[in-house]
Amino acid sequence: MRQDVVIGHVYKLVIGVCTLVIGLLLSLGSWDFKSPMNLCEVKAIHSIRTLHTAETQYMSEFGKYATTLEKLGQAREKDGYVFTLTSTPTGYTINANPKVYNSTGRRAFFSDQSLTVRQNWGPDPATVTSLPLK
Repeated sequence: MRQDVVIGHVYKLVIGVCTLVIGLLLSLGSWDFKSPMNLCEVKAIHSIRTLHTAETQYMSEFGKYATTLEKLGQAREKDGYVFTLTSTPTGYTINANPKVYNSTGRRAFFSDQSLTVRQNWGPDPATVTSLPLK
């Protein structure tokens, strides 16, 4: 392959990566990570996704979903949120609610074995009908 063709491909790759990084940084610009409340919300979302991974591993090992947070090594209260795990006939549900609304969080979160995280802006718990995160 000619050197100018290789340089052209590398140039396109670098431009693509830079565009991706700039887009990511712009999308994060709306988040105020310095705000303790926003940080608690981001950590709650991360914890929900970690619980999904733990449930998948538990199902793989035991042939069923875990019925308690303790079986997954998750505390009930973490980073300003209170977590609950509930068994359902088809799987499980996870709720994460601010310990103190409008202090540790403004949003409540819900998820289930579908892996979709849903949110409710307000003091009420999120449900299966709440809007999904985007």
